[in-house]
Amino acid sequence: MRVIRSATVDDFEVCHVLYKALVGEVDVPEGPSGRQRFAEVITHPGTTVFVADVDGVAVSMATLHLLPNMTYGGRPYAMVENVVTLKSHRGQGTARAVMNHIADVVWAADGYKIMLLTGRTYGARGFYEALGYTAEDKFGMVLRRVPSRKPS
Repeated sequence: MRVIRSATVDDFEVCHVLYKALVGEVDVPEGPSGRQRFAEVITHPGTTVFVADVDGVAVSMATLHLLPNMTYGGRPYAMVENVVTLKSHRGQGTARAVMNHIADVVWAADGYKIMLLTGRTYGARGFYEALGYTAEDKFGMVLRRVPSRKPS
């Protein structure tokens, strides 16, 4: 049975496994500092990490940021990040269910659009296009800053 729910701080360990499946070992803090960062994310106003449990095991997740807006009648817009499903559970409709749940949440909040970026190397573009997302309206761009490391 599949259940989609909002993550809690108690989900840190299972979400940590999913984050690692998404980005590997790079910059995913473990232990107390990671748990604190996760708590900051899930308690941030407008942010929800949705987890999909299949038979009681967290196998997929996505982060929704629902943001206030001044245009479109003040209706909010949404950004989706960190969509991931464990490799062993891909192709079973779980990520689709998470993304559809997110769309339901955004539309219920009278949001006017949902945006996301996907990496070129992950091969997920077709998945998002099948859900109705398009690259025709917008051109996604990213500016990254490599964080400076303090000497230990």
